[in-house]
Amino acid sequence: MPDLIGACAYFLLIHFGVSGTRLRDALTGRLGEGPYRGLFSLASLIGIGWVIYAYRRAPLIPTWGPLPGLRQAAYVLVFIAFLFAVIGILTPSPTRVGMESRLDPEEARGMVRITRHPFLWGAGLWAATHLIVNGDVASLILFGTFLVLAMGGTASIDAKRRRKFPEGWQRFSRATSSVPFAAIARGGNRLAPAFAEMGAWRILAALALYAAAFYLHGRVGPPLL
Repeated sequence: MPDLIGACAYFLLIHFGVSGTRLRDALTGRLGEGPYRGLFSLASLIGIGWVIYAYRRAPLIPTWGPLPGLRQAAYVLVFIAFLFAVIGILTPSPTRVGMESRLDPEEARGMVRITRHPFLWGAGLWAATHLIVNGDVASLILFGTFLVLAMGGTASIDAKRRRKFPEGWQRFSRATSSVPFAAIARGGNRLAPAFAEMGAWRILAALALYAAAFYLHGRVGPPLL
C-alpha cells in the first residue's frame, strides 16, 4: 500500500505542483513549450505506469465492500463518462493543449456548450463511480487520486488561461461553464445546437470505446475500465 500512496502522491505532485502553476510558466520560458510538454508527458507516463503497477500489487482491504446493487447504475454512469470524455477529446476547445489562444465565444460549440472541460468531468465521473462501487482501500486511494486530479484540473486550466489570456478568457468564460449545463442554465449558451455540432461520428466513437472497455473489463489487467 505505501507504494500505491507514493505513486499517487507523485502523480498529484507533477500536476498540481507544476502544471497550471507559475513554475510551469518559468519552465516553459526556459525550456520552450515543446520540450516542456515532452518532458511533462514522459513524467506523466512514468506516473501512470507506477500507479498501475502499485495498484495491481496492493492488498485487498475492504472499506464498505463491493456494492453489487449499484453495478447496473455504474454501467450507465460510466457510459455517460465515456460520452463526456471521448466526445470532449475529439472536440476542438481553447481548454485543450495547443489551442490556448483560441479563446473566443464562437469556440463554445458541441460538447463545449455543456462544459468547457468535458474530458475532465468524464474522468471525474468514471473515477467517482469506481471508487464507490469497488469499496476497498486501494480503490479509494487510486480513484480518489484521479477524482481529485480531474476536478482540480478544471480549476488549474481555468487559472492558467485566465492568467495568460485575461481578455480572451473573460469573453470565452461568459459563453461556457466548468460545471456541466451551468452556462446553459444562466443563459450564456444554448443546448439545442450541441448535439448536431457533436456529429454522429464522435458519438459513435464514444459508443465503440465504451463497448470495448465493457468487453475488456476484468479480462485484461486490473479492473480500471
